[in-house]
Amino acid sequence: MSDKKADFSVQTGRESSGIYNLNSPALESATLLFQMAPGILLPYEFGGVKHEITSYPKTAWIGTTLMISPIYDIKGPDSVKFLNSIAINDFSKLTEKGLRHAVLCNDDGHVLTDGVVIKIGEDHYRTYWLNPPIDHYVKESGLDIEGIDMTGKEYFIQIAGEKSLEILEDAFQSDLHDIKFARHRKAKLGEKEVEIIRLGMSGNLGYEIHGPIEEFDEVYAKVWKSGQKFGAEKLGMHAYNLFNHTEAGFPNIHIHYPLPWFESDEKMTEYMYDNPQAASYNINRTLKGSLGDNLHERFVTPYDVGWGFLVNFNHDFRGKEALEKIAKNPQRTAVTLEWNADDIGAVFATQFKSDQEAAESIAGESDMNLPGNSFAGETVYRNDRVQHKGIDVGMSTGRIVSYNYNRMISLGFINPDYAEIGTELILIWGTPGTRQMPIRVKVAPMPYNFDLISNQKKDVEEIPRHFK
Repeated sequence: MSDKKADFSVQTGRESSGIYNLNSPALESATLLFQMAPGILLPYEFGGVKHEITSYPKTAWIGTTLMISPIYDIKGPDSVKFLNSIAINDFSKLTEKGLRHAVLCNDDGHVLTDGVVIKIGEDHYRTYWLNPPIDHYVKESGLDIEGIDMTGKEYFIQIAGEKSLEILEDAFQSDLHDIKFARHRKAKLGEKEVEIIRLGMSGNLGYEIHGPIEEFDEVYAKVWKSGQKFGAEKLGMHAYNLFNHTEAGFPNIHIHYPLPWFESDEKMTEYMYDNPQAASYNINRTLKGSLGDNLHERFVTPYDVGWGFLVNFNHDFRGKEALEKIAKNPQRTAVTLEWNADDIGAVFATQFKSDQEAAESIAGESDMNLPGNSFAGETVYRNDRVQHKGIDVGMSTGRIVSYNYNRMISLGFINPDYAEIGTELILIWGTPGTRQMPIRVKVAPMPYNFDLISNQKKDVEEIPRHFK
């Protein structure tokens, strides 16, 4: 293994707009800012998590956390051949209106990263969150393609919630009902051309607006003005990272499980240590929770996290052989786990009993690490063992307090035999070396906010049209 150290410095050169501008309207009214790296600012909170996260079931939230997304273009005659060789998805029929939730795996079938791919031109594809693994594969491919790092050149505005379409149409002063789930098209906001994608992370109706970073502040100000008319709230990085992914059932590559960037093959390991951006994510990983120092068990396959339906075996790709075997008898599936309130209280009470050892703190909203704290040189992953009658049947990850449902919940990647809703299991709380205590958990639906109509199933024709 290389002993090279990561350089965490970031040079921007685009200090006039968006996350590079302290005076950006996106940062206005933020009660706490988060510095991802020198010159890169994100709104961390706008008055607190509970205030922000409870908006989407009735109105909407407007967020900019994805402004930090790794963006990477693939361009050239062999683009489809290349994408098909590295992803579980088939890109041969992707049109310029559609997208793919792309998943990259290693030879063992473990998820290396996942994100979105859209086609933006002939033999030209834009990827989100697939870099840096995709850059390594480009350099190793020998194909007629070009890889272009576009990070920081495009803005993201997310609008998620029941009123999100109405907010968009008010801002754009045009009818956007035609945009179906997982589809996108261009639209004009005044003189600014943007890309609107019907996609979201709240579990219900949601959209994204993309465009050149130089135009971000102007576009955001208009969208936020419309959002205020409908009672929308601004969403900070804290609430976005910690709550949407667990409550809405979206396992996250930097929150719920670690990535085997340094455990897949020698060439990739060397590449990752040579790439400051890559090394910043996984260097000095800290493993917490009762799963202990078992790193390999924390890696996941698409079947573990509920993405088995994305695997397309009609083409050759990295990890295909391993996934073909796993598909015949998946060892884990994804569920929500509902934690027993009395057992949570018992763990919490140990903090105040002088006659006994205190357990690890269970107070607070979450145990999740924040994407980006690796810029400080550490990334923390917490995974706890889940048992049935004393036998391990899986792991818990992404514990949060769900303010919308007044519950503590987490995601569970568990043996399918115990995944029936209502099944009672035991979670072991406490990293080895600390006091360990049992907490009763019950299998619940994933997503947990299943009472809302999902983006995929939402019929926007039920929403009044105000423009033609």
